[in-house]
Amino acid sequence: MYDDMVTARRYEERLQEEYLEGKQPSFDISAGPIPGELHLAAGHEASGAGVCAHLRDDDTVTAPHRPHHVAVAKGVDLKRMTAEIFGRETGLCRGKGGHMHLFDPDVNFACSGIIAEGCPPAVGAAMAAKKRNTDAVAVAFLGEGAIDQGGFFESLNLASVHDLPVVFVIEDNDWAISMPKERVTDVENGADRAGGFDLPGVRVDHDDAVAVHEAAGEAVGRARDGNGPTLLEVQVHRRMGHFMGDAEGYRPDADRERAEARDSVERIEADLADYGVDDDELAAIRERAESRVEEAIEWAKEQPEPDPGQAYEDVFTNPVGGAAATDPSAGAAGGDD
Repeated sequence: MYDDMVTARRYEERLQEEYLEGKQPSFDISAGPIPGELHLAAGHEASGAGVCAHLRDDDTVTAPHRPHHVAVAKGVDLKRMTAEIFGRETGLCRGKGGHMHLFDPDVNFACSGIIAEGCPPAVGAAMAAKKRNTDAVAVAFLGEGAIDQGGFFESLNLASVHDLPVVFVIEDNDWAISMPKERVTDVENGADRAGGFDLPGVRVDHDDAVAVHEAAGEAVGRARDGNGPTLLEVQVHRRMGHFMGDAEGYRPDADRERAEARDSVERIEADLADYGVDDDELAAIRERAESRVEEAIEWAKEQPEPDPGQAYEDVFTNPVGGAAATDPSAGAAGGDD
């Protein structure tokens, strides 16, 4: 878990550096090697590592728009993920999805920029596993701001009615974009939402990877043994803005300072030291993580950009009514009908 957490933290620190290149002093979201938005999960590492430590490649994970720590912990190919973020042809989705729409079928991982969108697909994967009589499970990660979405409630209901092997993991970082959660959500403990659907609801009140691991072990074990879904909420903290370029004018300085003061990576380092892991071993893990991250970023930057014509490939489209021809060389046959 420590390896995954320090890898994710270093990865996002480097992404932040690369993202800001060319975007300052006047912030230009389209400039630089990583165009578009970038949502970083520094401070969330304990939830991804603690949960995914229990998962296999055949288990399905869906993540929200802040996905990198979960992707690292699930075993997503770091080089191809980085190439995707840089918009390169060798990326997971040929550079078309960007950081919010990663997809790695080798380890059954996907994410989306739509709030709570990962819940229904996770329920679908869990239903498929049950119908196939396998012991695979599904996990849907979401933010605390997503627990007011209809898709989340519908997913909890379907999972409970069909007793599906799925775990919903709420990452509570106290902020629903620019709103403190108490302004938009009627419960302080998101795990209480489970009560309306007759399924277990568990909250881990501090971002401790070991505590998350224990709670997730019970939830994943329950699902794998055929005993149905669990709603798990984990307290994490947001060390950066909602997105890169967010000035966070809405956030009190004291709240930001509290987030900086509690660090799940430092906490697990202290735990490992207490268990007798020496500084040299921890340093070696950090050095390997940093080397792996640097290698992935340098590899991604060397990859080719997609040909603009590829924008017309790998897309869904409905043909014009009555059109039979699918070959563009056929001209406008059907288009003028």
